[in-house]
Amino acid sequence: MAVRTLSNVDAYAGYPEKKVTLYMLMLGFFALLLGTLFGPLQALNYGGIDAYPLLKPLVQSYYQGLTLHGVLNAIIFTQLFAQALLVYLPARELRMRPNMTLAWISWWMAFIGLGIAAIPLWGNAATVLYTFYPPLKGHWAFYVGAAIFVLSSYVSIYLVLDLWRRWKRANPGKITPLVTYLSLTHWLMWFLASLGLVVEVAVFLIPWSLGLIEGVDPLLSRTLFWYTGHPIVYFWLLPAYVVAYTILPKVAGGKLISDPLARLAFLLFLLFSIPVGFHHQFTDPGISPGWKFLHTVLTLMVAVPSLMTAFTLAASLERAGRARGGKGLLGWIRALPWGNPVFLGPTLGLISFIPGGAGGFVNASFPLNQVIHNTTWIVGHFHLQVATMVTMSAMGAAFFLIPHLTRKPLVGIGYARASQWLWFIGMNLMGFALHWMGYLGVPRRAHISEVASQYQGAAPFMALNAISGVILFVAAGFFFYVIFATALQNRRLPEAQTPEIPFTEVVSGPEGNRIAQLTDRVGFWFAVAVILIVVAYGLPLIQMFTSLNPVPGMRLW
Repeated sequence: MAVRTLSNVDAYAGYPEKKVTLYMLMLGFFALLLGTLFGPLQALNYGGIDAYPLLKPLVQSYYQGLTLHGVLNAIIFTQLFAQALLVYLPARELRMRPNMTLAWISWWMAFIGLGIAAIPLWGNAATVLYTFYPPLKGHWAFYVGAAIFVLSSYVSIYLVLDLWRRWKRANPGKITPLVTYLSLTHWLMWFLASLGLVVEVAVFLIPWSLGLIEGVDPLLSRTLFWYTGHPIVYFWLLPAYVVAYTILPKVAGGKLISDPLARLAFLLFLLFSIPVGFHHQFTDPGISPGWKFLHTVLTLMVAVPSLMTAFTLAASLERAGRARGGKGLLGWIRALPWGNPVFLGPTLGLISFIPGGAGGFVNASFPLNQVIHNTTWIVGHFHLQVATMVTMSAMGAAFFLIPHLTRKPLVGIGYARASQWLWFIGMNLMGFALHWMGYLGVPRRAHISEVASQYQGAAPFMALNAISGVILFVAAGFFFYVIFATALQNRRLPEAQTPEIPFTEVVSGPEGNRIAQLTDRVGFWFAVAVILIVVAYGLPLIQMFTSLNPVPGMRLW
């Protein structure tokens, strides 16, 4: 591939949205890099090895490391990836430019919010874990910074809504293009889902941390957190699904089997992914079993769009494999482009999602949940879903997005492939080990290395977990070398060789399809989603707000 050293070439000429997208994406990967550095320490902890004393005085405790690992990876990285991908892709699909002033405001809000929150995090003044449950109390700057960071996503919501409305005005009566529709429903779902966290932080935690109110109600705070805390999983997951639906079939050499099925899956996520939080609170007093049962049913409903996605994508990939010459019952699998890291990352992530999703049925079942809820089973489930499916999709997307945005060739394709296989192997070993450790009663969110002798029955799985952390550390090194070496090099591709976004074609399109027409009634379905939330949460929240039991804060570490 021909390359040139052209330091004065404007890679963003004609498409200024490329620059803000690149900044958003790279800020997210920088957060992932920092958070990933704590991953091996977490894995070693569950292997019975305490490496945190080596980091003093930079990091004071296992719990500070856990907070940094969770916040940087599960909140910062995932949101920034969504903001980068699901504003830029609709803009390119619609051939429209987003409001660039607002786009840069969203980046600066994310950057400033992250900077403000980082100071108490690194200073051990906000060691409140990923869930920041009261009465654990953090410094006010952490809550303020987190609020500014999350509110930056509201600007992204507006940007996509504005693109969609402008396109609708210019194309009356036409069905919204697929990528834009998937991105739009994702952002509408996030707007509704984020309200619990916004209320918790803005109304309670910030005034509490500033001393304006004496205490907060733990049950109400937990409920508001999990109002957002489970739907946020789909906020992370749906950008990966967008890649899988609209990019992966093209990269595989085929087409998406059904455009309407993709739309229906995302609509079901909009409807059912929010009123599900009580399945995280099965043992919490103050919530009646009836409401918990309702949320269990709605949680199981969320499995439907994921099963639809599995069918649609498997059929699309089989079609691609057979188009590439695959023969026989399973020969199409071997024919897929496993040497292409853009294909490799999302596909291996989807494979890992199968056992991760199966474990979700256990989490949502009241009697089974009692066995595993506060154990490493949940940590294993979380890593298969977010750290594997979502992160590997983001990695795969980065392998085409960064060259596309910068006009720079991908560096180290061999390292890129190795990073994906090692990440897949490491995460699946970790997921397997953590699930078995949880089944054997090893608790989550605990400094296990201090009491490892109490869990001798889990010793083989604890050792396997430590090994997986080492594998993942190597995989991360390969990945971050590839993306930062690509982004920072001086070489640029000629404009004609700059890779474009590989939007897929479809076999069954939306034209004349009744499902596609019904799903395009976005305002109506948004109202239905609001009604479902009010039904599932309205009365319990009214009862909690009218019978507050505030308690003072505490700092344990």
